Amino acid sequence: MYSNLSNFSEGVDDSFVIIFGIIAFFLVALTAVLIYFLIRYREERNPVPTEIEGNVWLEIIWTVIPLGLVLGMFYYGWMAWIPMMQKAPEESIEIKTTAQMWSWKFEYENGKKTDTLYIPKGKPVELLLTSPDVLHSLYIPAFRVKRDVVPGRVTEMWFEANKVGSYDLFCAEYCGLQHSFMTTEVVVMTQEKYDEWYIDTTAAAKIMATPGAAGLQVLRDNGCIACHSLDGSKLVGPSYKGIMGHEVEVITNGKEKTVLVDAEYIKNSIYNPDADLVKGFTKGLMRSYKDELSDEEVEQIIVYLETLSDKEQ
Repeated sequence: MYSNLSNFSEGVDDSFVIIFGIIAFFLVALTAVLIYFLIRYREERNPVPTEIEGNVWLEIIWTVIPLGLVLGMFYYGWMAWIPMMQKAPEESIEIKTTAQMWSWKFEYENGKKTDTLYIPKGKPVELLLTSPDVLHSLYIPAFRVKRDVVPGRVTEMWFEANKVGSYDLFCAEYCGLQHSFMTTEVVVMTQEKYDEWYIDTTAAAKIMATPGAAGLQVLRDNGCIACHSLDGSKLVGPSYKGIMGHEVEVITNGKEKTVLVDAEYIKNSIYNPDADLVKGFTKGLMRSYKDELSDEEVEQIIVYLETLSDKEQ
């Protein structure tokens, strides 16, 4: 079934149908020949083996035909792949894309950041892919596009969506404990709707006006929710729910001690995550955000965490 949801869909689907058709044909044909030979030349009907001499032409045929088929499959796969590797059109929308354990972050040319990819229909989009930790792979099945995200490098991928709607976006490279949760969506909008969303400042104003909401947005933008739950459940890191104002057991320089979770502790945990590691959690999974989060953003996170604390305490 053809998707035709992006400019690359048709080429990929054509190559898939051709390759699958050839494979299916030979699977059926060879299985039928195998069954026929098992019946026709079984031992009861041929008790004495027959001497068979070589046939040069037959050997040439069964060498040339498979070679031609393999080259043909390679050609169609190559022709579907080549357009993806070409340089993105000059009018493409550039979106900085960060893949990290275990979430996605998209930053637009106007500075807007989201954890869902928003793009307009019928407009080329170029994703500039980076990773601060391990190897990831951005995969949008409906668009037939996939590209590895390599730490320490910026890789590019581009495509053009043909239909308005929401489509799954996955990480297709195993990247750790929460790999299967590293999912989000591509939201394709009309150009008019996209322009409205792109320049809309009302939503940002509402976020800033709500206590703690700005901090929650910072956590979402930086993928913190992938490792720290909001409902008390245990993930890779401690849950945010009710953590402020409580005492926790931590490991500091190999020794256990009890500390009070306050603003200073939260800030230090963001900048130096392994300095006072909560007992029961693994060292080295969280990187430092000292160069990524400003003091103002950290304050916003602290305000949000206070909203999740037990008011009675």
